[in-house]
Amino acid sequence: MDNTVGSLTQLQEQVLIGSILGDGALRRQTVGRNALLEVNHAAKYRAYVDWKFEVFRTLVRTPPMERSTNGVRRAYRFTTRSLPVLTQWHERFYFGDHGKQIRGTMPLDLQAIAVWFMDDGAKSRNGLYLNTQQFDRVSQEWLRRSLLHQWNIDTSIHRDKQYLRLWIRVPSARRMRSLLRSYVLPIFSYKLAW
Repeated sequence: MDNTVGSLTQLQEQVLIGSILGDGALRRQTVGRNALLEVNHAAKYRAYVDWKFEVFRTLVRTPPMERSTNGVRRAYRFTTRSLPVLTQWHERFYFGDHGKQIRGTMPLDLQAIAVWFMDDGAKSRNGLYLNTQQFDRVSQEWLRRSLLHQWNIDTSIHRDKQYLRLWIRVPSARRMRSLLRSYVLPIFSYKLAW
């Protein structure tokens, strides 16, 4: 189903939430201008960027393009148009110059969690991580509670050098693998393998 002017489809909303929790960024060029979504991944994940592009196609003018970053890394990316509906999401996630933050329970369906995991998830022995280092501790506590109350996924906050990230405890890692298996694209199936 296509989206109407000024709104997002349910799929677009959940992929947007997962992307913002992960590697995506909402950007406002200047105050008073609407926000846009930037999707930017390593070129080897071209299929993933193309999948996100198809989700957001109605909001995008230019298809994804490959580019060089710092002369070494190859990235594949696209941006949406600047839109009021994205500005509303920007205002929910960004506060001043503090970067991304969560203030309040986040509505997470399995699609949002899967996108978040594909963007920023990792396995470690029998457990899983969500690399939430870009969020402050208060935001991470909100994310922990959202995962626990909405999906019974138990996490703890672990230190990663000077940053913090979410560790999904082993029993919950099994549950999460089972819940996400049909949502995670084949290119990322290695993240769910034992």
